[in-house]
Amino acid sequence: MSYNDSGNGDRANNAGGAWRSGGGVQPHAFDPQSQPELFRGVLSRRVFAFLIDLVVLTVPVVLGYLFILLFGVLTLGLGWMLFWLAWPATVVWAVVYYGASIGGPHSATLGMRVMDLELRTWYGAPGYFVLGAMHAVLFWVSISFLTPLVVLVGLFNGRRRLLHDIVLGTVMINSSVRNPVGQPARTF
Repeated sequence: MSYNDSGNGDRANNAGGAWRSGGGVQPHAFDPQSQPELFRGVLSRRVFAFLIDLVVLTVPVVLGYLFILLFGVLTLGLGWMLFWLAWPATVVWAVVYYGASIGGPHSATLGMRVMDLELRTWYGAPGYFVLGAMHAVLFWVSISFLTPLVVLVGLFNGRRRLLHDIVLGTVMINSSVRNPVGQPARTF
């Protein structure tokens, strides 16, 4: 008996569902052999996208610290008790930023959009909030514990996936190749 057959030979009555359709394992939507343009230059663009996102994350945090500093001066030191909130607020801000932007309509953070990248699941679905939040958390955990050398994993696979991408089942692709921008009509 094969895993692709329910045993009764009647595939027409198969109503669907992952466990009823031959194991439910969907093929990879993006193949580096047949679609190499989707993965061309992804690693270098990811580095620059990360740096842009780091600036986007840092600016509000620095403004928050300056506000607490000035508020502490105005309240003769009482406002400085808010500094204990700064670090947890920074973590929450980063997780919400990644979750909301990857879970948004573009499946990309601001840095990814500037660098023309898009995060997709291995079967081609767009990102969602929890996936974006977990993507950020696993990235920071892997970098913290495994040193930045974990980025080298991307050099040894065709889809240029990093360690946290492999764990989460995501892939980073060139969005302009997947969604080509139409050329404007010529007016003569």
